[in-house]
Amino acid sequence: MEVVPDIGPPVKASASSQMDAAIKSMPYRMLDHIIVETDGLKMQLNHLAVVSVIDLKTLSVNPYDPNTLKALETAIVSSPLGLNPKVDGERLIAAIPPLTKEHMQALDTVKRAGSSFPKDEAKRLEKEIDELTKKFVKSADELCKAKEKEIAQG
Repeated sequence: MEVVPDIGPPVKASASSQMDAAIKSMPYRMLDHIIVETDGLKMQLNHLAVVSVIDLKTLSVNPYDPNTLKALETAIVSSPLGLNPKVDGERLIAAIPPLTKEHMQALDTVKRAGSSFPKDEAKRLEKEIDELTKKFVKSADELCKAKEKEIAQG
């Protein structure tokens, strides 16, 4: 009988560490690192606009100078964040894509293990990764709500 290595612990550890890293980076505004070129100058987005949370899945980018709106839009679209903001009057509205990439990668690893991995073990691992993801999403939601409250009071 062939001994099949238990891929569960490394897959769960990888998914968990990726989700933890995402959670830890959330309090820092996700658009701050974006560099915007306007009038021949390159500046960080947070020097040109105020980014606020509308709801758990939507950001608002309000430029200090409405003339920089197009440059802000171009910089956000060009960033690796996968955001596609829409112009809404004198601001941009950006829907945040679902945070499921790590979850899907972990489940794909389990599914690729295929027949060499016992089905009941694969199902158990899928369930554990799904529970990890639910905890991650709950933490992300709580951080967003705290940020919304801070912005509303601030």
